[in-house]
Amino acid sequence: MRFSGVGTSSAGASAWSRYRMLAAEHRQERLLLRGVLACGVGVVVAGLSVWWAGPGGALAAFAAFTMYERARPGPATRWRQGAVAERRTGRSLARLDPTGFRVLHDRALPRTPSTNLDHLVIGLTGVYAIASRRWRWGLRLRSEGRRLWIGDKPAGDLAGAATRSARTVAESLSLELDYEVAVTPMVAVHGARVPRNGLRHGGVFFVAARPLPELITARPVVFTSAQVATVAAAAERALPPMLDTLSRK
Repeated sequence: MRFSGVGTSSAGASAWSRYRMLAAEHRQERLLLRGVLACGVGVVVAGLSVWWAGPGGALAAFAAFTMYERARPGPATRWRQGAVAERRTGRSLARLDPTGFRVLHDRALPRTPSTNLDHLVIGLTGVYAIASRRWRWGLRLRSEGRRLWIGDKPAGDLAGAATRSARTVAESLSLELDYEVAVTPMVAVHGARVPRNGLRHGGVFFVAARPLPELITARPVVFTSAQVATVAAAAERALPPMLDTLSRK
């Protein structure tokens, strides 16, 4: 999967790879179970109606069981939903002007081999470490005191995780370039409602994914185009694609 424009590397690639691996486990057994259940439904439908309604009932049941399996809570579903959210953020970030912004997706973080950075934007207005997060449609994200809430439940330590990722990126880039590089932590929100101009919590900006490019470009200019190219090249060296890191294990 590739996007046109800025940041054409594969957003969500490692998450999608993990989903495919989990989905492949016991696939034959799950297909057999769905087939048996669908045939049972078909027999019941044929017995209660006319015989030729049975095959249609079986096909409908098989489709329903397949949809349920894809949507039911579990590791595979979470990885698939996470990959989809990253892809959607990637499409939003592709609207950034390529003459002033570079976008990297799905990058491995030093010293944390099992952790990746979903998106890194390097542009005229600064450097942004961005995580994509998806919640159920319509829930409201809000900050009250020291806690971040999604609907009526705590959202966990998302701000802390985003801050740590941004700090790791900043340290890596500063070491690579031999001068300090500031990195702004952000979270691209999918599904949940957030204010148009975003929500700040614990030093992290939580922003709806769609207006994210406009909010980034509206910030003050801090780099020249030459500096953007230099920092982007350093990021390519210091933060390899997550899939490349996983394949070497």
